[in-house]
Amino acid sequence: LFCIVQGGDDPALRVESARALAGMDFQGYAVGGLAVGEPQAVMLAMIETVMPHLPDDRPHYLMGVGTPDDLVEAVARGIDMFDCVMPTRNGRHGLAYTRFGPVNLKNARHAADPRPLDAASDYPATRTYARAYLHHLVKANETLGAMLLSAINLAYYQSLMAGMRAAIEQGRFADYCAEVKEGWARGDIEPAGGE
Repeated sequence: LFCIVQGGDDPALRVESARALAGMDFQGYAVGGLAVGEPQAVMLAMIETVMPHLPDDRPHYLMGVGTPDDLVEAVARGIDMFDCVMPTRNGRHGLAYTRFGPVNLKNARHAADPRPLDAASDYPATRTYARAYLHHLVKANETLGAMLLSAINLAYYQSLMAGMRAAIEQGRFADYCAEVKEGWARGDIEPAGGE
């Protein structure tokens, strides 16, 4: 059974909630009431506020979050698990998450591009389906497009979390996060044909 730390963006209320709940023997501790439109800086500040007051030997769950960057930043602050509709919702709307950052497959630049989203991906759909094919599926509102992009996004999120887990175990979490953010900063590959 998990409890949920609340308190909005009020640090005093967050601390009061965290302390009261930490005094009870829950199997895990969720941080709720965030990712509801506040800036990322506020969300991260509230995580930093509550984490020192929660037991270290129990899982910490950030509810309803979020973007790949949110995951990296929250794990850096002690969060262990997440839930979010973003990978599937955005997949249904033509957005794919990759190690190069988000790729909007609705864009015309992908219409004739035979290359995959990421040839080095561990996930077969990411490295085998042509961008042009994915673009076609999205533009034609084919259900298969939503299914493939949802699966591609979930695979990316799983890979990102597995990478963070391994980096923590290897004592190189900060380096891993820097590498991930560097990939996002580089951005997607150049359009086919140098367009």
